[in-house]
Amino acid sequence: MKKIMNLPENFVAESLDGIIKAHSARLMSPDKEHRIILSKNPSPHRKVAVVTAGGSGHLPTFLGYVGDGMLDGCAVGNIFASPSAGKMYEMIKAVDRGGGVFCLFGNYSGDSLNFQMACDYAALDNINTIQMTVKDDVASAPAYLSDKRRGIAGLVYAYKIAGAAADDMLSLDEVASITDEALHNIKSIGAALTPCIVPEAGKATFTICDDEIEIGMGIHGEPGIETKNLMPADTLADTLLDNILKEMPLADGDEVSVMVNGLGATPPEELYILYRRIFDRLHHMNVSIYMPHIGEFATSMEMAGCSLTVFKLSEKLKKYLLYPANTPFYTSLNK
Repeated sequence: MKKIMNLPENFVAESLDGIIKAHSARLMSPDKEHRIILSKNPSPHRKVAVVTAGGSGHLPTFLGYVGDGMLDGCAVGNIFASPSAGKMYEMIKAVDRGGGVFCLFGNYSGDSLNFQMACDYAALDNINTIQMTVKDDVASAPAYLSDKRRGIAGLVYAYKIAGAAADDMLSLDEVASITDEALHNIKSIGAALTPCIVPEAGKATFTICDDEIEIGMGIHGEPGIETKNLMPADTLADTLLDNILKEMPLADGDEVSVMVNGLGATPPEELYILYRRIFDRLHHMNVSIYMPHIGEFATSMEMAGCSLTVFKLSEKLKKYLLYPANTPFYTSLNK
């Protein structure tokens, strides 16, 4: 294991300390371990707070989206591990403005259980909450078991829509409704070329041969749908897009946003090679791409690989996607 770090057991604490020190003008943490990250300058016009939680190791997800136009707070766990219900509860209390708190997070058992407990505690303080899980990974379960699907890079689009709706002064129920509409139109799938190493474990999370690629691999090393021989970029782009189009057919004149996301060790040049093929395929279908996202938005330590997310847009969703947002790791992109 070769990593830039001190002691493995201090990896998370020191990375969080560095993030707070680097972005102290925009982020703050009320606890010395920095397991709760809050916006230092919350919008005075927003009545509903939007929060998330999740394990470390996925930067910019999750805490990287705390800031203007997106999240009010994030509870942070160890590498690939859920934060505690207690930290989630403290975060919910810290951001509540009286209009309720919308809890938006990936569909993982630890996060779900702990958010449920945190929201139960919050109810005792008369804080209204709504929980919603992101389940965009089409490879993690068949369509008839979609409630069991994982949340991956589609989380970022969900944060964007929920944050914009909150800034638009919608009620808690309305923020949940528009986010739910978005989630029904967000589909993702990933592909891994290499594993990653959790610092305290000191070994790879899975094994894959040098000439192989895992289609559908999860961001914690969960199994994919098939292991294939390494393929040209255009073939990979077609494979990923075809899996999404099976579930979300696109018609002539539709408009989408596309995210080609690096998993931590994939050069941006490779992501753009994939994007050109996605663009050409959709252009041939007369489907327009609005605000493409190419880069690292949801990683898995130093895993090499990518994910593709397609977000089918309505006029309202398009409006909220364009809404201003500015966090330490995300700024609204031009069309």
